[in-house]
Amino acid sequence: MLKRINFYGCAGVICLLLTAFNFKGEEKEAKVKRVIDGDTFVIENGTLKGEKVRLIGIDAPETRRTARKEIGYYGQEAKEYLTSMLNGKQVKLVFDVGKRDRYGRLLAYVYLGKKFVNRDLVEQGYAVSYTLAPNVQYADLFVKLERQARRGKRGLWK
Repeated sequence: MLKRINFYGCAGVICLLLTAFNFKGEEKEAKVKRVIDGDTFVIENGTLKGEKVRLIGIDAPETRRTARKEIGYYGQEAKEYLTSMLNGKQVKLVFDVGKRDRYGRLLAYVYLGKKFVNRDLVEQGYAVSYTLAPNVQYADLFVKLERQARRGKRGLWK
């Protein structure tokens, strides 16, 4: 009897842990405080600094030089495009399997009304596809859109 209780207890704890780390489909409304670059922005969360959000599945060129990265071609244009689209606006964040990256940023698919922001940035050539498991829900779509932007010589591909 005690072994059965331990088994079910352990199984219950494992199920609880597995579901606790699965955020796929969870949504959150937020107001954009400021844009950092073409794939990262800050939302209001009641603190002075706000909270950073990184767009899932895409990568925009860098706008600042760091120890690991140089300023990228078309980085400033990508930042300006995202700023004009999102700054001060209310957005919907939709999470995939992993909710945060190793830097503690929220990882999200972002919607401004009906516009899928991640998709739009790749489609217009402001970002490239960047798939990092386990957040792979739109990986195939982003690769397809990047190819179309490249063929259409949009944004980065001009």
